[in-house]
Amino acid sequence: MPEMPKIKTVFTFLDQLKDNNNREWFNSHKKQYREAHEVMIAFADALIKEMEHHDQIETPDGKKSLYRIYRDTRFSNNKTPYKTHWAGHMRRATSQLRGGYYFHLQPGNSLVAGGFFGPNAQDLKHIRDHIAQDDELLRSVLADKNFQKIFGELRGEKVKTAPKGFTKDHPSIDLLRYKQFMLQRNFTDKEVLSQSFLSKMVQTFVDMRPFLDYMSEVLTTDLNGVPLEGT
Repeated sequence: MPEMPKIKTVFTFLDQLKDNNNREWFNSHKKQYREAHEVMIAFADALIKEMEHHDQIETPDGKKSLYRIYRDTRFSNNKTPYKTHWAGHMRRATSQLRGGYYFHLQPGNSLVAGGFFGPNAQDLKHIRDHIAQDDELLRSVLADKNFQKIFGELRGEKVKTAPKGFTKDHPSIDLLRYKQFMLQRNFTDKEVLSQSFLSKMVQTFVDMRPFLDYMSEVLTTDLNGVPLEGT
């Protein structure tokens, strides 16, 4: 495992930005921003390099994995121009490997997540049809002791009653109500600033694999388990 980039530099900048979230302050502290940005690029590069030992990653490098720190305020009541966290993502490669990985670093609110944040209507229906036909394998993944210890439960937005085409008393209705299928693990500041954080992140993403692999199988086969055309 490579040496951990100095995330303390990032946290210091984010703490200052939180108290001075305006363009004047940001423009006068561009040096600190660039230093923090370079640390994040190095961190994301190291993360991708380690993840390539465990999965096929489509995202080419750390810089491309990072989200911009500039907020889009056009449709928001919050007009502060900058995010007070740094986040990034990694996509899994090939049409056979669905889902992705996300990380979010913020003093007091750091986490990693993965799964399916916004499946399109066709994929969502396909997932629900598979669950409705047989939910046993998904339930076994979610009930695994290691899964429960790390992630607790499946997360994501749900419909209030039952999705179109399914009854409210369907035996799998608790799973069919999901519109998103997400896993999440939170980390304390102490954990994030430790030398072992990168390895903990990587292991957390590895622990998501049974869920991601199940969902990939669902999304690339029909209800009889036959591969779909184009996958």
